Amino acid sequence: MEFFCYHRDRPGSLPLRDELLEEHWSYMDQYASELIARGPTFDGDGDGDGDGDTPTGSVHIVDLPDTAAARAFALDEPNYQAGVYRDVLLLRWRNALGRTMWEFPGGSTGGNRYLVLGLGTGQEAADLAVPPCLDDLIAYGPLLSDSGTAWLGTAALVRAPDPDTARAVLPPDRYAHVEVHTWRFGGRR
Repeated sequence: MEFFCYHRDRPGSLPLRDELLEEHWSYMDQYASELIARGPTFDGDGDGDGDGDTPTGSVHIVDLPDTAAARAFALDEPNYQAGVYRDVLLLRWRNALGRTMWEFPGGSTGGNRYLVLGLGTGQEAADLAVPPCLDDLIAYGPLLSDSGTAWLGTAALVRAPDPDTARAVLPPDRYAHVEVHTWRFGGRR
């Protein structure tokens, strides 16, 4: 079962996040073979003008045996345990591209990268098919209920020149809310 996990940072938690960096990476190393995508989100728009250096969250898309294992993954994470994160969004997800971020043909550098998160309206499912901008999609799939039967939204990691272009991956009229966050490939540097 695939899960989308987005830990959102608590304001002012950067010093603690920095202190726990090795502990976080060691924890994630235990899940290396289960990770589909990972990486931090940042403030700013990713345009390279010097802003966007403060972490705002951490994305992990992971393939685990069941919901209990996914909850343990999200809640046992060292930053979560220490109070770096203010909350966590944990939902079932389906890997519509059938690959990991490491298999993205565009590689891990070059261009701006974004997390685009569309929260559903409670109506019928939207965007279940992969959009035509396949060359710029790093990860893409629907967000689902614990049972995997109800559509709750869509999450995408995308390469785009700017936040507005990234946002266009999910047409806003199909969602109650669409968020765009600057994102980078995660893992040890």
